Amino acid sequence: MTTELRRLRNYIGGEFKDAADGRTTEVVNPATGEVYATAPLSGQADVDAAMAAAAAAFPGWRDTTPSERQKALLKIADAFEARADELVAAESENTGKPLGLTASEELPPMVDQIRFFAGAARLLEGRSAGEYMDGMTSIIRREPVGVCAQVAPWNYPMMMAVWKFAPAIAAGNTVVLKPSDTTPASTVLMAEIIDSILPKGVFNVVCGDRETGRAMVEHPTPAMASITGSVRAGMQVAESASKDVKRVHLELGGKAPVVVFEDADLAKAVEDIAVAGYFNAGQDCTAATRVLVHESIHDEFVTALAKAAADTKTGAPDDEDVLYGALNNPNQLKQVAGFIERLPAHAKVEAGGHRVGDKGYFYAPTVVSGLKQDDEIIQNEVFGPVITVQSFTDEAQALEYANGVEFALASSVWTKDHGRAMRMSKNLDFGCVWINTHIPLVAEMPHGGFKKSGYGKDLSAYGFEDYTRIKHVMTSLDG
Repeated sequence: MTTELRRLRNYIGGEFKDAADGRTTEVVNPATGEVYATAPLSGQADVDAAMAAAAAAFPGWRDTTPSERQKALLKIADAFEARADELVAAESENTGKPLGLTASEELPPMVDQIRFFAGAARLLEGRSAGEYMDGMTSIIRREPVGVCAQVAPWNYPMMMAVWKFAPAIAAGNTVVLKPSDTTPASTVLMAEIIDSILPKGVFNVVCGDRETGRAMVEHPTPAMASITGSVRAGMQVAESASKDVKRVHLELGGKAPVVVFEDADLAKAVEDIAVAGYFNAGQDCTAATRVLVHESIHDEFVTALAKAAADTKTGAPDDEDVLYGALNNPNQLKQVAGFIERLPAHAKVEAGGHRVGDKGYFYAPTVVSGLKQDDEIIQNEVFGPVITVQSFTDEAQALEYANGVEFALASSVWTKDHGRAMRMSKNLDFGCVWINTHIPLVAEMPHGGFKKSGYGKDLSAYGFEDYTRIKHVMTSLDG
Protein backbone atom coordinates (compact mmCIF):
# COMPACT_ATOMS: atom_id res chain seq x y z
CA MET A 1 0.00 0.00 0.00
CA THR A 2 1.42 3.37 -1.02
CA THR A 3 0.57 6.71 0.56
CA GLU A 4 -0.64 9.31 -1.90
CA LEU A 5 1.73 12.27 -2.08
CA ARG A 6 0.47 15.74 -1.26
CA ARG A 7 0.19 17.92 -4.35
CA LEU A 8 1.44 21.46 -3.94
CA ARG A 9 0.62 24.07 -6.59
CA ASN A 10 1.64 27.55 -7.64
CA TYR A 11 -0.52 30.49 -6.60
CA ILE A 12 -0.83 32.92 -9.50
CA GLY A 13 -3.38 35.69 -9.88
CA GLY A 14 -5.51 34.28 -7.08
CA GLU A 15 -5.62 30.74 -8.53
CA PHE A 16 -3.78 27.55 -7.62
CA LYS A 17 -2.14 26.03 -10.68
CA ASP A 18 0.22 23.27 -11.71
CA ALA A 19 3.26 24.16 -13.80
CA ALA A 20 2.20 24.95 -17.36
CA ASP A 21 4.20 22.01 -18.72
CA GLY A 22 3.19 19.69 -15.88
CA ARG A 23 6.70 19.21 -14.49
CA THR A 24 7.07 18.52 -10.77
CA THR A 25 9.77 17.98 -8.20
CA GLU A 26 9.67 15.73 -5.15
CA VAL A 27 9.62 17.27 -1.67
CA VAL A 28 11.40 15.32 1.09
CA ASN A 29 10.92 15.42 4.85
CA PRO A 30 14.49 15.90 6.21
CA ALA A 31 13.66 14.10 9.46
CA THR A 32 12.76 10.89 7.63
CA GLY A 33 14.41 11.20 4.23
CA GLU A 34 11.06 10.25 2.68
CA VAL A 35 9.14 11.99 -0.10
CA TYR A 36 5.84 13.40 1.14
CA ALA A 37 4.74 15.83 -1.60
CA THR A 38 5.28 17.06 -5.13
CA ALA A 39 5.59 20.71 -6.14
CA PRO A 40 5.58 22.44 -9.52
CA LEU A 41 8.91 22.77 -11.28
CA SER A 42 7.94 26.07 -12.81
CA GLY A 43 9.32 27.31 -16.10
CA GLN A 44 9.25 30.50 -18.14
CA ALA A 45 5.52 30.29 -18.87
CA ASP A 46 4.70 30.13 -15.16
CA VAL A 47 7.01 33.03 -14.34
CA ASP A 48 5.48 35.06 -17.19
CA ALA A 49 1.99 34.39 -15.83
CA ALA A 50 2.93 35.35 -12.29
CA MET A 51 4.65 38.54 -13.39
CA ALA A 52 1.68 39.49 -15.56
CA ALA A 53 -0.67 38.94 -12.62
CA ALA A 54 1.51 41.02 -10.30
CA ALA A 55 1.86 43.80 -12.89
CA ALA A 56 -1.90 43.90 -13.47
CA ALA A 57 -2.59 44.11 -9.74
CA PHE A 58 0.04 46.77 -9.05
CA PRO A 59 -1.82 49.98 -10.03
CA GLY A 60 -4.80 49.12 -7.84
CA TRP A 61 -2.68 48.06 -4.85
CA ARG A 62 -0.35 51.05 -5.24
CA ASP A 63 -3.34 53.36 -5.03
CA THR A 64 -4.78 51.86 -1.85
CA THR A 65 -4.41 54.01 1.23
CA PRO A 66 -1.85 53.07 3.90
CA SER A 67 -4.71 52.31 6.27
CA GLU A 68 -6.16 49.80 3.79
CA ARG A 69 -2.81 48.06 3.44
CA GLN A 70 -2.42 48.06 7.21
CA LYS A 71 -5.84 46.48 7.64
CA ALA A 72 -5.00 43.72 5.14
CA LEU A 73 -1.71 42.88 6.83
CA LEU A 74 -3.32 42.80 10.26
CA LYS A 75 -5.88 40.35 8.88
CA ILE A 76 -3.04 38.19 7.54
CA ALA A 77 -1.32 38.23 10.94
CA ASP A 78 -4.56 37.26 12.68
CA ALA A 79 -5.21 34.49 10.15
CA PHE A 80 -1.70 33.08 10.54
CA GLU A 81 -2.14 33.12 14.30
CA ALA A 82 -5.49 31.36 14.04
CA ARG A 83 -3.98 28.63 11.87
CA ALA A 84 -0.69 28.44 13.71
CA ASP A 85 -0.86 24.67 14.22
CA GLU A 86 -1.19 24.07 10.48
CA LEU A 87 1.66 26.42 9.64
CA VAL A 88 3.93 24.86 12.27
CA ALA A 89 3.14 21.35 11.04
CA ALA A 90 3.87 22.34 7.44
CA GLU A 91 7.11 24.04 8.42
CA SER A 92 8.24 21.08 10.48
CA GLU A 93 7.55 18.68 7.62
CA ASN A 94 9.36 21.12 5.30
CA THR A 95 12.47 21.35 7.43
CA GLY A 96 12.59 18.67 10.14
CA LYS A 97 12.40 21.40 12.82
CA PRO A 98 11.07 20.54 16.30
CA LEU A 99 7.34 21.24 16.46
CA GLY A 100 7.44 22.82 19.91
CA LEU A 101 10.29 25.22 19.20
CA THR A 102 8.82 26.21 15.84
CA ALA A 103 5.55 27.05 17.57
CA SER A 104 7.22 29.03 20.36
CA GLU A 105 10.28 30.59 18.69
CA GLU A 106 9.26 31.19 15.06
CA LEU A 107 5.51 31.62 14.70
CA PRO A 108 5.09 34.43 17.31
CA PRO A 109 7.88 36.68 15.97
CA MET A 110 6.71 36.05 12.43
CA VAL A 111 3.21 37.27 13.28
CA ASP A 112 4.66 40.21 15.21
CA GLN A 113 6.78 41.19 12.21
CA ILE A 114 3.71 41.27 9.95
CA ARG A 115 1.97 43.52 12.48
CA PHE A 116 5.03 45.77 12.63
CA PHE A 117 4.98 46.29 8.86
CA ALA A 118 1.23 46.85 9.01
CA GLY A 119 1.99 49.82 11.27
CA ALA A 120 4.93 50.93 9.13
CA ALA A 121 2.58 51.26 6.15
CA ARG A 122 1.21 54.42 7.80
CA LEU A 123 4.57 55.93 8.76
CA LEU A 124 6.30 56.73 5.49
CA GLU A 125 8.76 59.57 6.03
CA GLY A 126 10.42 62.24 3.91
CA ARG A 127 11.75 65.77 4.27
CA SER A 128 9.26 68.45 5.14
CA ALA A 129 7.63 70.19 2.20
CA GLY A 130 8.92 73.71 1.92
CA GLU A 131 10.41 76.51 -0.11
CA TYR A 132 14.03 75.53 -0.62
CA MET A 133 14.17 77.94 -3.59
CA ASP A 134 12.43 81.30 -3.77
CA GLY A 135 9.02 80.96 -5.35
CA MET A 136 9.13 77.14 -5.40
CA THR A 137 7.65 74.53 -3.09
CA SER A 138 9.31 71.12 -2.95
CA ILE A 139 7.45 67.96 -1.96
CA ILE A 140 8.87 64.47 -1.40
CA ARG A 141 6.77 61.51 -2.48
CA ARG A 142 7.76 58.04 -1.30
CA GLU A 143 6.28 55.49 -3.68
CA PRO A 144 6.31 51.69 -4.08
CA VAL A 145 8.90 50.44 -6.55
CA GLY A 146 6.53 48.12 -8.44
CA VAL A 147 6.58 44.35 -8.89
CA CYS A 148 9.10 42.58 -6.61
CA ALA A 149 10.71 39.25 -7.49
CA GLN A 150 11.59 37.55 -4.20
CA VAL A 151 13.50 34.33 -3.50
CA ALA A 152 13.37 32.84 0.01
CA PRO A 153 15.78 30.26 1.50
CA TRP A 154 15.21 26.84 3.05
CA ASN A 155 16.52 27.47 6.57
CA TYR A 156 13.55 29.58 7.76
CA PRO A 157 10.99 29.22 4.95
CA MET A 158 8.04 30.79 6.76
CA MET A 159 9.84 33.62 8.50
CA MET A 160 11.93 34.58 5.50
CA ALA A 161 8.79 34.65 3.37
CA VAL A 162 7.35 37.15 5.86
CA TRP A 163 10.55 39.23 5.76
CA LYS A 164 10.08 39.38 1.99
CA PHE A 165 6.38 39.95 1.36
CA ALA A 166 5.32 41.97 4.43
CA PRO A 167 7.41 45.13 3.84
CA ALA A 168 6.88 44.94 0.08
CA ILE A 169 3.10 44.70 0.34
CA ALA A 170 2.96 47.28 3.15
CA ALA A 171 4.71 49.77 0.86
CA GLY A 172 2.22 49.18 -1.97
CA ASN A 173 4.19 46.75 -4.12
CA THR A 174 3.04 43.45 -5.56
CA VAL A 175 5.04 40.26 -5.12
CA VAL A 176 6.13 37.12 -6.91
CA LEU A 177 7.73 34.91 -4.26
CA LYS A 178 9.66 31.69 -4.86
CA PRO A 179 10.29 29.37 -1.91
CA SER A 180 13.22 26.98 -1.97
CA ASP A 181 12.62 23.83 -3.98
CA THR A 182 13.21 21.79 -0.81
CA THR A 183 10.77 23.75 1.40
CA PRO A 184 7.71 24.97 -0.54
CA ALA A 185 4.93 23.56 1.67
CA SER A 186 4.57 26.30 4.29
CA THR A 187 4.73 29.07 1.67
CA VAL A 188 1.96 27.43 -0.37
CA LEU A 189 -0.11 27.16 2.82
CA MET A 190 0.50 30.88 3.43
CA ALA A 191 -0.93 31.55 -0.02
CA GLU A 192 -4.05 29.54 0.86
CA ILE A 193 -4.52 31.66 3.98
CA ILE A 194 -3.80 34.96 2.22
CA ASP A 195 -6.11 34.13 -0.70
CA SER A 196 -9.24 35.53 0.94
CA ILE A 197 -7.51 38.68 2.21
CA LEU A 198 -5.49 40.31 -0.57
CA PRO A 199 -6.73 41.27 -4.05
CA LYS A 200 -5.85 38.76 -6.75
CA GLY A 201 -2.33 39.20 -8.10
CA VAL A 202 -0.91 41.18 -5.17
CA PHE A 203 0.76 38.05 -3.73
CA ASN A 204 1.91 35.22 -6.00
CA VAL A 205 3.90 32.05 -5.25
CA VAL A 206 5.92 30.25 -7.90
CA CYS A 207 7.59 26.98 -6.92
CA GLY A 208 10.71 25.76 -8.65
CA ASP A 209 14.47 25.45 -8.69
CA ARG A 210 17.43 27.72 -9.43
CA GLU A 211 16.39 28.10 -13.05
CA THR A 212 12.97 29.30 -11.92
CA GLY A 213 14.61 31.87 -9.69
CA ARG A 214 16.90 32.97 -12.48
CA ALA A 215 13.93 33.43 -14.80
CA MET A 216 12.24 35.62 -12.17
CA VAL A 217 15.27 37.84 -11.65
CA GLU A 218 15.96 38.18 -15.39
CA HIS A 219 12.33 38.89 -16.22
CA PRO A 220 11.76 42.44 -17.52
CA THR A 221 8.71 43.10 -15.31
CA PRO A 222 10.10 43.31 -11.74
CA ALA A 223 11.54 46.60 -10.57
CA MET A 224 13.31 44.89 -7.69
CA ALA A 225 14.87 41.50 -6.93
CA SER A 226 15.29 40.34 -3.35
CA ILE A 227 17.05 37.16 -2.29
CA THR A 228 18.14 35.50 0.92
CA GLY A 229 20.67 32.82 0.11
CA SER A 230 24.28 31.96 -0.58
CA VAL A 231 26.95 34.42 -1.68
CA ARG A 232 27.18 32.65 -5.03
CA ALA A 233 23.44 33.00 -5.58
CA GLY A 234 23.55 36.65 -4.54
CA MET A 235 26.34 37.42 -6.98
CA GLN A 236 24.40 35.77 -9.78
CA VAL A 237 21.29 37.77 -8.91
CA ALA A 238 23.23 41.03 -8.80
CA GLU A 239 24.80 40.26 -12.19
CA SER A 240 21.48 39.30 -13.76
CA ALA A 241 19.67 42.31 -12.33
CA SER A 242 22.36 44.68 -13.57
CA LYS A 243 21.39 43.99 -17.17
CA ASP A 244 18.24 46.08 -16.81
CA VAL A 245 19.29 48.04 -13.71
CA LYS A 246 16.88 46.40 -11.29
CA ARG A 247 17.07 47.35 -7.66
CA VAL A 248 18.63 44.48 -5.66
CA HIS A 249 18.25 43.47 -2.02
CA LEU A 250 20.69 40.77 -0.85
CA GLU A 251 20.91 38.95 2.50
CA LEU A 252 23.64 36.38 2.04
CA GLY A 253 26.02 34.31 4.16
CA GLY A 254 27.54 34.91 7.55
CA LYS A 255 30.42 33.81 9.74
CA ALA A 256 29.61 35.47 13.03
CA PRO A 257 32.51 35.99 15.44
CA VAL A 258 31.69 35.48 19.12
CA VAL A 259 34.40 37.25 21.11
CA VAL A 260 34.66 36.09 24.74
CA PHE A 261 36.96 38.10 27.00
CA GLU A 262 38.51 36.88 30.25
CA ASP A 263 36.06 38.84 32.42
CA ALA A 264 32.93 37.41 30.81
CA ASP A 265 30.39 35.40 32.78
CA LEU A 266 31.74 32.07 31.56
CA ALA A 267 28.78 29.89 32.50
CA LYS A 268 26.27 32.23 30.87
CA ALA A 269 28.44 32.65 27.78
CA VAL A 270 28.79 28.89 27.27
CA GLU A 271 25.07 28.25 27.79
CA ASP A 272 23.92 31.05 25.47
CA ILE A 273 26.53 30.39 22.79
CA ALA A 274 25.62 26.70 22.64
CA VAL A 275 21.98 27.58 22.06
CA ALA A 276 22.82 30.30 19.52
CA GLY A 277 25.23 28.00 17.72
CA TYR A 278 23.08 24.86 17.56
CA PHE A 279 19.56 26.28 17.23
CA ASN A 280 18.04 25.31 13.88
CA ALA A 281 20.98 22.91 13.44
CA GLY A 282 23.27 25.90 12.97
CA GLN A 283 21.50 26.65 9.70
CA ASP A 284 21.39 30.36 10.40
CA CYS A 285 23.60 33.03 8.87
CA THR A 286 23.85 34.71 12.28
CA ALA A 287 24.58 31.49 14.22
CA ALA A 288 27.22 31.68 16.97
CA THR A 289 29.57 29.24 15.28
CA ARG A 290 32.98 31.04 15.31
CA VAL A 291 34.07 31.60 18.90
CA LEU A 292 37.17 33.61 19.82
CA VAL A 293 38.21 33.15 23.46
CA HIS A 294 40.90 34.93 25.47
CA GLU A 295 43.85 32.59 25.99
CA SER A 296 43.58 32.75 29.78
CA ILE A 297 40.18 31.05 29.80
CA HIS A 298 40.43 29.10 26.54
CA ASP A 299 40.85 25.60 27.97
CA GLU A 300 38.15 26.08 30.59
CA PHE A 301 35.77 27.43 27.96
CA VAL A 302 36.41 24.56 25.54
CA THR A 303 35.81 21.97 28.26
CA ALA A 304 32.54 23.62 29.26
CA LEU A 305 31.35 24.06 25.67
CA ALA A 306 32.14 20.43 24.84
CA LYS A 307 30.01 19.37 27.80
CA ALA A 308 27.20 21.67 26.65
CA ALA A 309 27.41 20.08 23.20
CA ALA A 310 27.25 16.60 24.70
CA ASP A 311 24.14 17.64 26.64
CA THR A 312 22.46 19.07 23.53
CA LYS A 313 20.04 16.78 21.78
CA THR A 314 18.92 16.50 18.17
CA GLY A 315 16.09 14.30 17.01
CA ALA A 316 12.59 13.91 15.64
CA PRO A 317 10.23 16.90 15.39
CA ASP A 318 7.83 15.52 18.00
CA ASP A 319 10.57 14.98 20.61
CA GLU A 320 10.13 17.78 23.16
CA ASP A 321 13.68 17.43 24.50
CA VAL A 322 15.55 18.31 21.31
CA LEU A 323 17.09 21.71 20.57
CA TYR A 324 17.25 21.16 16.84
CA GLY A 325 16.21 18.78 14.11
CA ALA A 326 17.67 17.52 10.86
CA LEU A 327 19.82 19.33 8.36
CA ASN A 328 17.71 20.37 5.42
CA ASN A 329 18.83 17.99 2.71
CA PRO A 330 21.42 15.31 1.88
CA ASN A 331 23.69 17.81 0.14
CA GLN A 332 23.79 19.94 3.29
CA LEU A 333 24.60 16.88 5.40
CA LYS A 334 27.42 16.06 3.00
CA GLN A 335 28.72 19.64 3.17
CA VAL A 336 28.81 19.74 6.96
CA ALA A 337 30.44 16.31 7.22
CA GLY A 338 32.97 17.35 4.59
CA PHE A 339 34.24 20.25 6.70
CA ILE A 340 34.94 17.84 9.57
CA GLU A 341 36.53 15.22 7.32
CA ARG A 342 38.91 17.83 5.85
CA LEU A 343 40.04 19.31 9.18
CA PRO A 344 43.79 19.97 9.36
CA ALA A 345 45.97 17.88 11.66
CA HIS A 346 46.26 20.69 14.21
CA ALA A 347 42.48 20.78 14.78
CA LYS A 348 40.80 18.73 17.48
CA VAL A 349 37.18 17.56 17.56
CA GLU A 350 36.14 18.10 21.18
CA ALA A 351 32.56 16.87 20.76
CA GLY A 352 30.38 15.40 18.04
CA GLY A 353 31.78 15.33 14.54
CA HIS A 354 29.49 12.60 13.20
CA ARG A 355 26.09 11.87 11.74
CA VAL A 356 23.31 10.79 14.12
CA GLY A 357 21.33 7.73 13.04
CA ASP A 358 20.82 6.45 9.52
CA LYS A 359 17.35 7.90 8.91
CA GLY A 360 16.98 11.55 8.02
CA TYR A 361 19.80 14.10 7.92
CA PHE A 362 20.81 14.55 11.56
CA TYR A 363 24.28 15.69 12.66
CA ALA A 364 25.65 15.76 16.20
CA PRO A 365 26.40 19.04 18.02
CA THR A 366 30.08 19.55 17.34
CA VAL A 367 32.95 21.56 18.86
CA VAL A 368 36.30 21.96 17.10
CA SER A 369 39.35 23.60 18.74
CA GLY A 370 42.99 24.21 17.83
CA LEU A 371 42.16 26.11 14.66
CA LYS A 372 44.10 28.78 12.78
CA GLN A 373 42.70 31.88 11.15
CA ASP A 374 43.28 30.70 7.59
CA ASP A 375 41.72 27.27 8.06
CA GLU A 376 38.88 26.44 5.70
CA ILE A 377 36.37 25.91 8.49
CA ILE A 378 37.14 29.38 9.90
CA GLN A 379 36.90 31.21 6.59
CA ASN A 380 33.87 29.47 5.07
CA GLU A 381 30.29 29.09 6.19
CA VAL A 382 29.55 25.57 7.45
CA PHE A 383 25.81 26.14 8.01
CA GLY A 384 25.52 23.25 10.41
CA PRO A 385 25.70 22.43 14.14
CA VAL A 386 29.45 23.04 14.34
CA ILE A 387 31.09 25.58 16.69
CA THR A 388 34.77 26.39 16.21
CA VAL A 389 36.98 27.83 18.96
CA GLN A 390 40.15 29.92 18.56
CA SER A 391 42.19 31.71 21.22
CA PHE A 392 43.41 35.31 21.16
CA THR A 393 45.91 37.24 23.27
CA ASP A 394 44.51 40.78 23.38
CA GLU A 395 41.79 43.08 22.06
CA ALA A 396 43.73 43.96 18.91
CA GLN A 397 44.17 40.32 17.93
CA ALA A 398 40.53 39.58 18.73
CA LEU A 399 39.48 42.30 16.29
CA GLU A 400 41.93 41.10 13.67
CA TYR A 401 40.56 37.56 13.84
CA ALA A 402 36.93 38.66 14.10
CA ASN A 403 37.09 40.93 11.04
CA GLY A 404 39.37 38.60 9.11
CA VAL A 405 36.67 36.88 7.02
CA GLU A 406 34.73 37.88 3.90
CA PHE A 407 31.38 37.89 5.68
CA ALA A 408 30.05 40.75 7.81
CA LEU A 409 26.51 40.03 8.97
CA ALA A 410 26.50 39.57 12.76
CA SER A 411 28.83 39.35 15.76
CA SER A 412 28.83 39.38 19.55
CA VAL A 413 31.10 40.53 22.40
CA TRP A 414 31.13 39.01 25.87
CA THR A 415 32.67 41.21 28.58
CA LYS A 416 31.78 43.13 31.75
CA ASP A 417 33.98 46.07 30.67
CA HIS A 418 31.66 48.72 29.22
CA GLY A 419 34.44 50.66 27.52
CA ARG A 420 35.78 47.52 25.87
CA ALA A 421 32.28 46.57 24.70
CA MET A 422 31.83 50.00 23.13
CA ARG A 423 35.24 49.89 21.42
CA MET A 424 34.55 46.45 20.03
CA SER A 425 31.08 47.38 18.80
CA LYS A 426 32.59 50.39 17.03
CA ASN A 427 35.37 48.42 15.37
CA LEU A 428 33.66 45.13 14.54
CA ASP A 429 32.86 45.29 10.82
CA PHE A 430 29.47 43.62 11.02
CA GLY A 431 25.88 44.75 10.48
CA CYS A 432 24.89 43.71 13.99
CA VAL A 433 26.85 43.55 17.24
CA TRP A 434 25.31 41.90 20.29
CA ILE A 435 26.83 42.47 23.74
CA ASN A 436 26.61 39.62 26.27
CA THR A 437 23.98 37.91 24.15
CA HIS A 438 23.75 36.47 20.65
CA ILE A 439 20.94 36.08 18.10
CA PRO A 440 17.85 37.95 19.46
CA LEU A 441 16.02 39.91 16.76
CA VAL A 442 13.19 42.42 17.02
CA ALA A 443 10.97 43.78 14.27
CA GLU A 444 11.90 47.39 15.06
CA MET A 445 15.65 46.94 14.46
CA PRO A 446 17.40 46.26 11.12
CA HIS A 447 18.98 42.99 10.06
CA GLY A 448 21.57 43.05 7.29
CA GLY A 449 25.28 42.95 6.65
CA PHE A 450 28.30 44.32 4.85
CA LYS A 451 30.94 42.87 2.53
CA LYS A 452 29.94 39.49 1.07
CA SER A 453 26.99 39.23 3.43
CA GLY A 454 25.14 41.51 1.03
CA TYR A 455 23.33 44.83 1.25
CA GLY A 456 19.90 46.12 2.09
CA LYS A 457 18.10 45.62 5.40
CA ASP A 458 15.37 43.28 6.55
CA LEU A 459 12.96 44.22 9.35
CA SER A 460 12.65 47.76 10.78
CA ALA A 461 11.78 51.02 9.04
CA TYR A 462 15.04 50.68 7.10
CA GLY A 463 13.85 47.40 5.60
CA PHE A 464 10.48 48.96 4.81
CA GLU A 465 12.10 51.91 3.05
CA ASP A 466 14.11 49.53 0.86
CA TYR A 467 10.84 48.72 -0.90
CA THR A 468 10.11 52.36 -1.75
CA ARG A 469 11.44 54.93 -4.19
CA ILE A 470 11.74 58.68 -3.65
CA LYS A 471 10.30 61.27 -6.00
CA HIS A 472 10.88 65.03 -5.78
CA VAL A 473 7.96 67.22 -6.88
CA MET A 474 8.61 70.98 -7.29
CA THR A 475 5.87 73.48 -8.01
CA SER A 476 5.97 77.19 -8.76
CA LEU A 477 4.08 79.40 -6.34
CA ASP A 478 3.25 81.76 -9.20
CA GLY A 479 0.62 79.40 -10.57
